[in-house]
Amino acid sequence: MASLKELKDRIGSVKSTQKITKAKKMVAAAKLRRAQMAAEAARPYANEMAKVMASLAGKVTVDENSPKLLAGTGKDQVHLLVVATSDRGLCGAFNANIVKEARVKAEKLIKDGKTVLFYMVGRKGIPVIKRIYPDQISKHFDTTEAKTPGFEEAKAIAEDLTAMVEEGKFDVAHLFFSKFKSALVQEPTAQQIIPVALDTSGDEASGASTEYEPDEEEILTELLPRNLTTQIFGALLENMASEQGASMTAMDNATRNAGDLIDNLTIIYNRSRQAAITTELIEIIAGAEAL
Repeated sequence: MASLKELKDRIGSVKSTQKITKAKKMVAAAKLRRAQMAAEAARPYANEMAKVMASLAGKVTVDENSPKLLAGTGKDQVHLLVVATSDRGLCGAFNANIVKEARVKAEKLIKDGKTVLFYMVGRKGIPVIKRIYPDQISKHFDTTEAKTPGFEEAKAIAEDLTAMVEEGKFDVAHLFFSKFKSALVQEPTAQQIIPVALDTSGDEASGASTEYEPDEEEILTELLPRNLTTQIFGALLENMASEQGASMTAMDNATRNAGDLIDNLTIIYNRSRQAAITTELIEIIAGAEAL
């Protein structure tokens, strides 16, 4: 059994850890509100952009001369998985869930005979992917310099992916991120971004007719890169909100667990101290009787 000094030192150590987790929880809670507002504010724009893209794409003929962001390369062999994770830990299973979703997709594609490459955004997902797929990480986009990855980072990633698909380095790109639902729920999400996945059922159902000036092809040429940037930017915002929500929940659980551990250690300490006092009294009484 540990000595009284060891128990006292351990209680002090756990109390120090509890102070850190409580402070981290408060910081995450403060950041969560701002990140949640930013993610929710970006959703309507992204949704409307997707509707406009679907409407335009339904009015043009997609062939080998169409932009690769719309038509792809015409093949379906090489798949690039863009995995967006955070640069920091202490956020529960946030990063692990995103990586798990990407691994499930990768295993399914490999089973179907496809070639899989990874484009990593953030640092936390790299060790797992590198261990399982050591030679399949195509590139790592470093976001450590930006405290909160934003539109400029999304634009740079979009330009990078556009250049790669133009060079024929991949045929299809999928984006993996965590969609924010609440502080307790973050949903790992996979989204095809190249070629852009379009749903034209909404226009057909509404029967709406829209005329564009200039023509649809010219507008698409301008909107496709912007749409890609918008989708990536939205994913980064969702990730930031999800990370703070997961961090707040994880730190709250850690604080509660530290409190339970302190209570248990205090009980053990008090019992050990009482036993030591009782032993000393028995020795004193036995010595007195011997005299």
